[in-house]
Amino acid sequence: MASETRRSFAGGLSGSRPLTTSVALMYIGIVITLVFVIAAIFAPTFQSWGWLQNPNDGLANAPHLAPSAEHWFGTSRQGYDVFSRTVFGARAAWQVVLVATAMSVVVGVPLGMVSGYLGGKLDKALLFLMDTIYTLPGLLLSVTLAFVVGRGVFNAAIALSIAYVPQYYRVVRNHTVSVKNELFIEAAQSMGASTWAVLSRYLFLNVVQSVPVLFTLNAADAVLILGGLGFLGLGLPEATPEWGDSLRQALDVLPTGEVWWTALFPGLAITLMVTGLSLIGEGLNEFINPLLRRENWD
Repeated sequence: MASETRRSFAGGLSGSRPLTTSVALMYIGIVITLVFVIAAIFAPTFQSWGWLQNPNDGLANAPHLAPSAEHWFGTSRQGYDVFSRTVFGARAAWQVVLVATAMSVVVGVPLGMVSGYLGGKLDKALLFLMDTIYTLPGLLLSVTLAFVVGRGVFNAAIALSIAYVPQYYRVVRNHTVSVKNELFIEAAQSMGASTWAVLSRYLFLNVVQSVPVLFTLNAADAVLILGGLGFLGLGLPEATPEWGDSLRQALDVLPTGEVWWTALFPGLAITLMVTGLSLIGEGLNEFINPLLRRENWD
């Protein structure tokens, strides 16, 4: 009997259940995302090796050169090498996206836990505040804040993060409300555990299961909003290679249809990075949600 149980368990681990579509696509998303991570980390190294040009050196190239062996993605109106600016654009995107989403988690998760656990007037006040922010369109809110704080990596991250705080707050707060009446929480309270001890030791790991999924989906959305800010001229400083800014600079010649590469490759980079992060989020949702995983396997 024991040997049969071990064989059955080993068979389950060896892949007797086929991969679901969401999990298979998640692996594709991981590969896509890793490509952008490598580009972001090693872009300066590739430049030092001579594989990439200086993304801000427009005087070394003629404007509007078509894609070729020398310039894989062609050159822009300013003479910039589009391939170099696209690769360095991944570096700028990751810097803003990671800081923005991390700030949202640091603010939204503790507020959600405290609000859901304590309840009362504090909970009502925070709910009203977060609902007010949540009703505003993310891009409009980010544009307004970008006007106020100005350009820069940290400033752009602040403009993006404000729109995501209510999402983490609502998810964590709702989980906290449903978990705080469980027996193990009541047992901890009866043993004299402080509010901080209950929140940190007993509630935290039980209410943050959905945060990784929300993190990846918000990161994908942040890439789009950052591109929108750059397209409007409100993103990063002009000397920073940025996909949205590259699209804005490509507008002058795009209607002619002759110079297509200046808009295609930055736009394709935004699309692929958003797709990769979204696929990871969908796959993580299936891993974290046992009921959804069981339904898909059955």
